Formats: sequence, C-alpha cells, structure tokens
Amino acid sequence: MKTVFLANDRTKVESVYSAETMERLTRLTDIDVTKIYCKDDVMNHPELFREVEYIFTTWSMPGFEEEEIKEYLPSVKAVFYAAGSVQYFARQFIHCGAKVFSSWAANAVPVAEFTVAEILLANKGFYVSAQLQKEGKRQEAMDYVLAHRGNYGCTVGIIGAGMIGALTIELLKAFKLKVLVFDPFLSDERAEKLGVEKCSLERIFSECSVISNHLANNAQTKGMLNGKLFSLMQDYATFLNTGRGAQVVEEDLIEALEKNPTLTAVLDVTEPEPPLPDSKFYTLPNVILTPHAAGSQSDEFHRMSEYAVNEYEKLVSGQPTSYEVTLKMLETMA
Repeated sequence: MKTVFLANDRTKVESVYSAETMERLTRLTDIDVTKIYCKDDVMNHPELFREVEYIFTTWSMPGFEEEEIKEYLPSVKAVFYAAGSVQYFARQFIHCGAKVFSSWAANAVPVAEFTVAEILLANKGFYVSAQLQKEGKRQEAMDYVLAHRGNYGCTVGIIGAGMIGALTIELLKAFKLKVLVFDPFLSDERAEKLGVEKCSLERIFSECSVISNHLANNAQTKGMLNGKLFSLMQDYATFLNTGRGAQVVEEDLIEALEKNPTLTAVLDVTEPEPPLPDSKFYTLPNVILTPHAAGSQSDEFHRMSEYAVNEYEKLVSGQPTSYEVTLKMLETMA
C-alpha cells in the first residue's frame, strides 16, 4: 500500500473528493478509496503504513511530530492537501524530506469571486441602502446610494497580493477601476504585470472607496489594521475583510464606525469568530456580518481535490509542479 487517504474526519474527505476524482485516483494509484485512515490507525497499526509514499488528505489532516513521521511514516514522499493552510503540519513533513502540496490556489478562486462581488456592491452603496429600503426608508436609501460614485473610475485598495489578492486583482480587470496595493513582498515587476500601483497603507485608507484585506495570517500582521488607518477613511468608504479577523484591531474599527456612520464594514471573518455576544458588530447599522462564507462550499470543494490530483500526476511523471509548499513560503503564507 503506497497511497492512502489520511484524515481524522472521513466526512471531510467525502465532501472534498468527488466521485469523479475518486475514480481518477483509482486509475492512477493503488489507493483504496473506501478506506480513510485516521491518526489512531497509524499509531495502532504501524505495519500498514511503513511503505506508504503518498498521502491524500484535506481538512482534519492529523498533525504528526517529526519523530512520529520517522517512526510510523518513514517512506512518505509527498502529502497532497486538498484545502488551504498547511501551517500546522507541513514543517514536520518537510523536515523529514517529504514534499507538501496545498490546494490553496483552488480555495482562492471562490474567495476572490466573493470579494469582487462585494467590491462592486460596496461602490453602489448596496449594503446599508438595502437595510434602509427594507425598513421603509426609501428616500434615505436613495440618498445613501447617490452618495456613492459607483464603480466607474473608482479607486479600490487591496491589502496583500498573495494568491487571493492577486486573483482578485485579475478579476477586477474586467471593470474600469484603479487598484492600489499594499504588500511589502510585491516586487515592482510583479506589480507592473498585475497592472496595479504599490503604495502605503495610509494612502490606501485615505484614497480608496473600498479597502479589501487579504493579508497573510501571521504574527507580523496581527493588529496591523488599526485606528490610525481607519480614521483616514473617506466618507462612504467600505472596509471588507475576507482575510482574518486577528489582523484588525476591532475596537478601533468599531470606534471609527461610530464616529463616522457613513463608513461601512463588511466582515466575513472576525476575532473571535463569531464575535462575542456583546460585540457592537451585531448592533451597529453600518456593519454587515457574513458567516465565513467566502471560501469554497459544496461543489466548489471538488476543485481543491482536482488540484491535488493534478499535482500528484505532475510529480510522478517528472513534470514541474505548481503548488508545492516550501519552508520559506510558510514564513508568509496563511
């Protein structure tokens, strides 16, 4: 047995790997798609896993210490993770000589699509005007809409030009928008290729009608978006967060929203998530909360497993792979 499914929650595998992908894996490998092993299986029956070379997995991939990998999974060559962040388990496998592949690029697609939709709606004054209209305040709703410039020629700020931020930028090219980007890791050459202008966070918050956060989630970005920045937002601007809540000083955001009720925050993520019961995010009329809905859902999960199997095919056939995770990448990726 050289190829296995490994996940502590078999329902995650069943939701991510479609029947078509399972059939494809059966043709390509010796995997038994009816068996999804968990960490207890590995620890209690080590003889079954001595020769395992390839692991397919997704959310609920068990974590292993390096010593455990060396003892129980000594032959592993690669882990194919049909989901996004691999931070909690990747280093251990890489240190043991195995390659780790993530489908973060597949998961980026629905997030970028979701973000573009939010940007276009924000520039139309959709979020607050819809609530006003529902309350029967038609004139206030119309006034709120007319206070927005719409999308034509507007300046949008993207914070973080990683996989999701870059894809969002690409999708925005279909619309006549000016895009400003803050990303300390974005080279001048890549910025030119993306067709964006690099600038400071201060400029993004002071000039953009919509500001969308896509920063990598790490210690360096925690609390980076604070009151100093939120105080720079122009009237009727919108802050979008489909990244991570920890990057926002939420007390500062709340203060800014209270001081300037023309501002809007559309938050798909918070810290904690969901917000605590007494959070003002629930009561402020200029806050829109969604339930971490930007990522893959239902049939969109299948795209992630397709990416994983594509990487396997490339690896075993000697072709260049696209989504291998390196130790260097782990320093900055989500």
